[in-house]
Amino acid sequence: MDKFTGKVWVLGDDIDTDIIIPTEYLALKTVDDMKKYAFSPLRPELAGQIGDGDIIVAGKNFGCGSSREQAPEIIKHLNIRCVIAKSFARIFFRNSINNGLLLIENKDIPDAVREGDELTVIMNDKITFNGKDYPIEPLPDNLMEILNAGGLVKAMQKRNGLV
Repeated sequence: MDKFTGKVWVLGDDIDTDIIIPTEYLALKTVDDMKKYAFSPLRPELAGQIGDGDIIVAGKNFGCGSSREQAPEIIKHLNIRCVIAKSFARIFFRNSINNGLLLIENKDIPDAVREGDELTVIMNDKITFNGKDYPIEPLPDNLMEILNAGGLVKAMQKRNGLV
């Protein structure tokens, strides 16, 4: 997870968990059943266009609204490599880490990129786009342990010698 490049999908400010996965689809049996409806109130076609390793770039307050854990889980099941936003709702941030989804706060990238651009993330160091580096705050070791394991449950299983 040290360095990766991905195609950018741009979303705006205040993308709440009801936009990420609308309530009516939470009754479906699996996250794989739900994921095709991700972002459907905003852009019904988006979930079908996202490719493996793509990156969502958004404005402020990404993941606001209810604390449903399915929201970051669905983003991860879409094989999004990370979400970069100006800011995240705090409970969404922690739910994402617990589900093994990388989130990066950066105030400048959302205004610099356009949909379809590619950018490179060097973990705990910087984002590189168009020849310019955008520094990022390193995540603490305990959160990196969770992300590297693929989520909190897997990290605790590993720590306790269960895998």
